[in-house]
Amino acid sequence: MSLSKVSLSLLVGPAVPRPAPRLLMNALESVHVKDSALFPQGFELTFRAERDPGASKDYALLNGPLLKPGSRVVISVTLNATPRVLMDGIITNHQLVPSGGAGGTSLTVTGKDLSVLMDMTERHIVYPPLPHEAIVLLILLKYAAYGVVPKIIPSLTSWTTNPLEQTPYQEGTDLAYLNKLAGEHSYTFGLKPGPVPLANIAYWGPPDAISKMAKICPPQKPLAVDMGPATNVESINFSYDGLAAEQVKGWVADPDIPLPVPVWTMFSTRIPPMASQPAVTGSFVRQVLLKYEGHNALEAWSKAQDQTNRSMDKVVSVGGTLDALRYGGLLTAPGIVGLRGAGYSYDGYYYVNSVDHTIDRKGYKQEFELTREGTGSLTQRV
Repeated sequence: MSLSKVSLSLLVGPAVPRPAPRLLMNALESVHVKDSALFPQGFELTFRAERDPGASKDYALLNGPLLKPGSRVVISVTLNATPRVLMDGIITNHQLVPSGGAGGTSLTVTGKDLSVLMDMTERHIVYPPLPHEAIVLLILLKYAAYGVVPKIIPSLTSWTTNPLEQTPYQEGTDLAYLNKLAGEHSYTFGLKPGPVPLANIAYWGPPDAISKMAKICPPQKPLAVDMGPATNVESINFSYDGLAAEQVKGWVADPDIPLPVPVWTMFSTRIPPMASQPAVTGSFVRQVLLKYEGHNALEAWSKAQDQTNRSMDKVVSVGGTLDALRYGGLLTAPGIVGLRGAGYSYDGYYYVNSVDHTIDRKGYKQEFELTREGTGSLTQRV
């Protein structure tokens, strides 16, 4: 499928996916991909379905194994000669809607990214007393055959457990345990397809690491609002939630420290900050009690700070849509992007939380969600 400056490629197959046959590409009507900073990611392919003229009278797209649940799909798009892998995932469902009129029968195939494979089997595993980074690596190595490459950021709050006191123990799926370990360090876990087809980066680290990379990889092309001919968004809205931010406070009895240790989070530790006026600078801030059942002060502080950081991420949210051709590029998540034309309160840089890609024969639309910890720009110019 191609739209002037946009071309779409599709790999599909039950084992090693191959370029989709002409029959499949000719029947393809639309593609929808959820590109998110966190799990889950998903995709939806809609085909025009026609009956096989053979004796079975079945629909041709259903006869082969390509679109069966469990088949792997890789979706790539090239815009202005720049290729990008949008999705590497597994088909989990399809829905056939027979024709009731002139519209024709449609087959909609949906699926999730490769993380669904990590969530298929619950396990009981006792790990050796290793740092959490090493345990994450052991889990991810099982998925190397799918092109999964670990990217693990060492944590300053990492610790090795004493086997006489506590043993790392997984009860559940690999995905659930990876997310559990990430939460204990204010980290996040997710898969990002690319940079080439059939390759995926399994990221386990701080949510702001992509923002830090802005020093090497500049922020994405700015979004322009209410700037006449320079405007490159079709619609946009801003929301400020005054009840989102949370400060966590409490006490922890640590056996290595004679007195109870206070735990009190004051502000987000995301680096770099995005707003000049974060929500916690005022007096109207929700304060919640520490909920922790262990006896390690460092672990308690890490979990409390993670709660505060995640709450701050929801203070300011921006939603909107753009035409990829008019924008002149692809907005991607996770990452950072500048916004201008909305005024001092909402201009500046934002974290790209999610981008929905919709590609059909009429055009290429992107629906985005941006977030940051408060109002006010930290830069005079975007």
